Amino acid sequence: MHWLFPLAAFLVGSIPFGLFAGKIRGVDIREHGSGNIGATNVFRTLGKGPGIACLLLDTLKGLVPVLLAINLVRVDAAVAIPIAPLMNLAPPLPEDHRLTTQIVAVATAMAAILGHNFSPWLGFKGGKGIATSAGVLIGLMPVGVLVLVAIWIVTTLVTRYVSVGSVVAAVALPLVALYGSWRHDKFADGTWNKPLFVFALVAAALAVWKHRSNLKRLLSGSENRIFRGKKRPT
Repeated sequence: MHWLFPLAAFLVGSIPFGLFAGKIRGVDIREHGSGNIGATNVFRTLGKGPGIACLLLDTLKGLVPVLLAINLVRVDAAVAIPIAPLMNLAPPLPEDHRLTTQIVAVATAMAAILGHNFSPWLGFKGGKGIATSAGVLIGLMPVGVLVLVAIWIVTTLVTRYVSVGSVVAAVALPLVALYGSWRHDKFADGTWNKPLFVFALVAAALAVWKHRSNLKRLLSGSENRIFRGKKRPT
């Protein structure tokens, strides 16, 4: 039963909100800008309103499945974001199932990201997964997300490249995950969250790989900068 959470997360993550936003405006977002269905391309192609809506929805489709998983499959109330009504729906598992709960949580998180990046409704293509990754990380490590968002904002503003900010934040993710365990003295007694660290490594590598076209454009000098007006499609 626990493994229904990753399956549901994949299906939710696969919903292409960016594509829907374009269809509402009579635009195929895949044929404009970077061709990506993510929030950044929606911002550039359709404007702030659709861009913000896409950003929020892509974030929520990562956050909601993780919140369900960590509150319904747990050994105690010490979860990142406890939600009492959800916890009341399922009893806690025995302490010796802690590793299982950690694996279910990160498997659900990764499934949501993979659903966005490789949507079956788009021929197993999709976005780069940054907003959806942010959503799952809010559920898994909310304090760490603040650090990563700060890194993304500073890097993006300094370089004026959203892609650079995203890649730098992705590379920092495993370090932030490790720091959280170190800060709470989890290494000493061996209780640090190993599945979370493995997830952080895989998610970071996937994010960098999904940005490979951006990295090529950066090297060629053709990558789009922020704060530059773009003509919207008609």
